[in-house]
Amino acid sequence: MTVFDLPSTERLLRAAFDEDLGYGDVTTRLTVPAKARARAQITAKEQAVIAGVPLVRRVCRLVDHAIEIEELVEDGAHVVAGDVLVKLRGNAHALLALERVALNLLQHLCGVATLTADYVHQVSGCGCRIVDTRKTLPGLRALEKYAVRTGGGFNHRMGLDDGILIKDNHIAAAGGIAAAVAAAQAGAPHGLKVEVECTNLSEVSEALHAGAEMILLDNMTLDEIRQAVRRIAGRALVEASGGITMEGVRAIAETGVDIISIGKLTHSAPAIDLSMKLSADL
Repeated sequence: MTVFDLPSTERLLRAAFDEDLGYGDVTTRLTVPAKARARAQITAKEQAVIAGVPLVRRVCRLVDHAIEIEELVEDGAHVVAGDVLVKLRGNAHALLALERVALNLLQHLCGVATLTADYVHQVSGCGCRIVDTRKTLPGLRALEKYAVRTGGGFNHRMGLDDGILIKDNHIAAAGGIAAAVAAAQAGAPHGLKVEVECTNLSEVSEALHAGAEMILLDNMTLDEIRQAVRRIAGRALVEASGGITMEGVRAIAETGVDIISIGKLTHSAPAIDLSMKLSADL
């Protein structure tokens, strides 16, 4: 089953149509004959990495099973302005009804994939992975994380139930790093590594001593990251996070960290400019 077949994706699409259509498209009902047919094409207006083309098919199927769909590019493709991604043919009312939902989602997912690909390109040859975070838009996590993978990145936790990441609030509530790590390791399901978020070198040493298998260096300076990598010396996987910019990511990758996690891949990716144009199908 792909991300496009998940029940959560269908619920998302239905909610999007409920939000956008309400009781029906008044403008289309008043201006376009009910039986009018049209052709449409979705076109890129700028350079992008494409993600979410199969979602257009799901959108169409929710509106009208009779819509004909021709996908001209596959997810992961690099396109330039003017490239046509999808061609559609069918009832004009149906095509107009799906336009905004299809474009909103496709523009966002392409934006995530494109931004991810740019970060991945910046660290090429360094041997570290670009990964996302849980900083996703509500209801869109599975699709956004799919777009990250499409752009060449990797996924961190999907949710709180599939990874152990001890953060500052856990440490405060547990009574310290050592106590939190010991409790996590005692009850951790098989295969889950215990990761600790550290904000300074003292906490890095404490996490190492406690037996953390992964250490997240949170908002540290470049010099602190270098020192932390040397101190850890391969005894744990090292993740850098916090304020990672396109201009600075290469220098962080060259310190020897294993993972660089970037929240903006999902929460701040600029939407890619796409258009959907209709023409009469006579």
